[in-house]
Amino acid sequence: MKKFAVVAAMATAFLGSTAYAAELEVTHWWTSAGEAAAIAEFAKVFEEETGNTWVDSALAGSGTGANPVIISRIIGGDPMGATQMNTGRDAEELIQAGLMRDLTDIVADLDIDSFYVDQSLLEPCRYEGGLYCLPINIHSWDWLWLSTAAYEKIGQPVPTNWDEYVASWPALQEAGILPFALGTGWPINGIPGVLMAGIGGTDLVMQVNRDKSADAVRGPDFRKVAEAMDMLRSVVSPETMVPSFGDAGNQLLTGDAAGNIHGDWLQGDLQIAGGVPGEDYECLPALGLGTQLTGGGDSFYFPVLPEGTDPAVIEAQEQLARILISPEAQLKFNLVKGSMPIRTDIDLSGANACMTKALALLDNGLLPSGDFSLSSDTQKQLEDLNLEFIADDNITVDDYVERYASIIEQAD
Repeated sequence: MKKFAVVAAMATAFLGSTAYAAELEVTHWWTSAGEAAAIAEFAKVFEEETGNTWVDSALAGSGTGANPVIISRIIGGDPMGATQMNTGRDAEELIQAGLMRDLTDIVADLDIDSFYVDQSLLEPCRYEGGLYCLPINIHSWDWLWLSTAAYEKIGQPVPTNWDEYVASWPALQEAGILPFALGTGWPINGIPGVLMAGIGGTDLVMQVNRDKSADAVRGPDFRKVAEAMDMLRSVVSPETMVPSFGDAGNQLLTGDAAGNIHGDWLQGDLQIAGGVPGEDYECLPALGLGTQLTGGGDSFYFPVLPEGTDPAVIEAQEQLARILISPEAQLKFNLVKGSMPIRTDIDLSGANACMTKALALLDNGLLPSGDFSLSSDTQKQLEDLNLEFIADDNITVDDYVERYASIIEQAD
């Protein structure tokens, strides 16, 4: 069983803390350059404010790979002090099993309902009157990233929407520029959802992600999504894929590739690489077609620790919970990561052009993402299907639609 070390030094008092400083293990899957820089901002504030030590346990492989490890440790009686998880089915089951701490009393005096910018973020954290997680940002897959350098090379303006982008592909290919950059593995996961929101529309997202309607998948609007996926695979192949989404971002900055669909966290890597929005790259929310983003909260959960755990560690959990949603930590983290903060009662004058676009769409509400509504198993089945479809031209659009519908039909 995991033992939490406690150092023999008095902690700096924080929010009423009087206990000894502790080491708090924090698991997460933010391992790219931008993500690592962002999570380090949380760690800095936590250590500076409390005197505790943030023991960083980064897990590679995105949520798809990290979630099973996190869940296995918690169920197996080896919980970490705090962990990132996406709200959704997997987290719900841990809450229902009594394995996550109820944070209600810990944040009771903060009146969190008054500052969370979208109350829907908190809904999956609530269970039988308790509060079991804290969303710390609003992340969205719904971004089309475009290379300024690539379009300068072909002498065309940077597209302002998906249709203009697709129309530019022949000129890009003639110039030897890859129209679409793609990292291997999980980055394919979010693309169908982005196409659903931008091309299929709000109703389709709700029918597929929320209602799990196989009939909607077999309908005309989803077929447009499948046809868009078919167009993408015409300009992508396993040979053109790069190892990571950060590498795809670098292709945009150099102009070797023209576009990429990826979540807002790509912006953190672009910034770390020296890219400036509006100069080196452009960002189009909802493919430049829609007015809503699918979104979910990267959330932090605090597992129930084993009996006999040092009280200093338990208090450190409580201190971190409050810090994660504090104005100071929210601003520092989200400006680096490129996501939207969960509170807007803070000074956002430093927001860059992409964050500003995202904030402007928040009043339209968020659409439920697949991360929120589908289990890890279902998401993995869809990932396998999408990778297979991209790699194998023998899989027809009809095949793709039917297999996608079958997975949604059986989704739990």
